[in-house]
Amino acid sequence: VQLVESGGGSVQAGGSLRLSCAASGFAYSAYCMGWFRQAPGKEREAVARIAGDGTKIYAGSVQGRFTISRDNAKNTLYLQMNSLKPEDTAMYYCAARVGANYCYRGLNEYHYWGQGTQVTVSS
Repeated sequence: VQLVESGGGSVQAGGSLRLSCAASGFAYSAYCMGWFRQAPGKEREAVARIAGDGTKIYAGSVQGRFTISRDNAKNTLYLQMNSLKPEDTAMYYCAARVGANYCYRGLNEYHYWGQGTQVTVSS
C-alpha cells in the first residue's frame, strides 16, 4: 500500500496550490479518502474528506477556499487550495479509510497514511 503526496510548496498569502495523492496497493474506490494537516506544535486535524459517493466534508476553517476531489480511474486524490492564509501552513497528509461512505473525522479511523507534503504560506 502506498499513498504519495505531491504539490506542496511555498506561496504568498492569497495564492493557490493543488495537492495530489497517488494511491496504490488497495481498492481505492472502496475507501473514504481524506486530507489532514499538522502545523508545528499542533495536533493533526482533518481538513477535507470525500466519500465514495462523492460526498464532501470540510473543516470550517477551509470551507469555501479548499476543494477536495477524487479520480477513481486514476486512483488519485486532489486538494485544490485557494486564498491561502499563513495559518494554512502545515504538513499535509492524505489518508484512506476502508468503507467508502464512512468518512469519520478521527485520525484513528484511517488505515493508510502518506508521508506528507509541506505547504508554507507567507504573509
